[in-house]
Amino acid sequence: MTSNRKRVVVKVGSSSLTSLNGEISRKKLEKLVEQIVYLKDAGHEVLLVSSGAVAAGYRKLGFIDRPDTLPEKQASAAIGQGLLIESYSKLFLSHGYIASQILITRSDFSDEKRYNNVRNTLNVLLERGIIPIINENDTVTVNRLKFGDNDTLAAKVSGLIDADLLTILSDIDGLYDANPRQTPGARLVKEVSEITPEIEASAGDAGSDIGTGGMKSKLDAFKITMASGIKGFLGKADHPDILQKAVNGTARGTYFESNADTLTLNHKKQWIAFNSGPEGDIIVSNESKEFIIDRKKSLYPSSIYEINGRFSNGSVVRILDQEGEEIGLGIVNFSSAELRKWKKDVNQETASFSQAVVDREAFVCHLELSAPL
Repeated sequence: MTSNRKRVVVKVGSSSLTSLNGEISRKKLEKLVEQIVYLKDAGHEVLLVSSGAVAAGYRKLGFIDRPDTLPEKQASAAIGQGLLIESYSKLFLSHGYIASQILITRSDFSDEKRYNNVRNTLNVLLERGIIPIINENDTVTVNRLKFGDNDTLAAKVSGLIDADLLTILSDIDGLYDANPRQTPGARLVKEVSEITPEIEASAGDAGSDIGTGGMKSKLDAFKITMASGIKGFLGKADHPDILQKAVNGTARGTYFESNADTLTLNHKKQWIAFNSGPEGDIIVSNESKEFIIDRKKSLYPSSIYEINGRFSNGSVVRILDQEGEEIGLGIVNFSSAELRKWKKDVNQETASFSQAVVDREAFVCHLELSAPL
């Protein structure tokens, strides 16, 4: 796309879509759609990551308050997701735009083939002028398959489609140097180029009873976008023209962008770092750690100290030092059985094991990122 036309991911939380009684607010939904339409009319491509399915559905089940148990939440989402996408579709269609619905789970991202399939589908939709609306498939997702929150989902989708900007709309103006609800005089941080431990320590808990993500989840999301070379913005959903101003760089809120010299990750390394799900561990000798990190070398069999777990050729594994500190993640060229056999017969090394166990281009080191994973 040209410099004036951007691919924008907009994430909006439940608290920014609901009324005081917890139901979806038609007025807030219309306001959000109008802002997205403005971006579309200006030539931008827009993808929406929208929470709100549980909030839209739980009162239809007869609950007064948001339910606590997983089956009740999933039943609420089963009702609410249909109501939510119907409302979005009608509103966008009234402006001449077509919306599409995509419900995903973490397993759609952890499998590389499915990950690429999702990317291809989203690219077709965006290039054809459609507005994809994404949510986690809350009706069927169990905890081990959840992204955790839609902030993380939005960040991973942003990397997936090579977005120019991730805008997270919330019920707070942006990142403050202290919790503004507890600290009078807390100052808004306008720009962040690195998410430091001090910044993380100032992050509070969830901001409302309706949503599931707090400031920490948003910082975790922006770690992903910053490592992927994508600009981020956090601002308050009810500020006038917030999306237009966020895209133009004039909005009140916090912009997240890595320094120009920060190494960013390509699609392959993004998948390894943020989505793959390691299947085992390779522990390397402390002497080899320097070569892997500082000298940017591939991992060879002679560096292996120990192997944990069972994994096949092509699996993603964690690379640890002898103290158990995680160095990074990589795709192995040999199975755990082959590597254990090599260690057992170390004096009978075959020619095949002179190959790298993990090639440098298939290895993601934590120190390459703007912040730890």
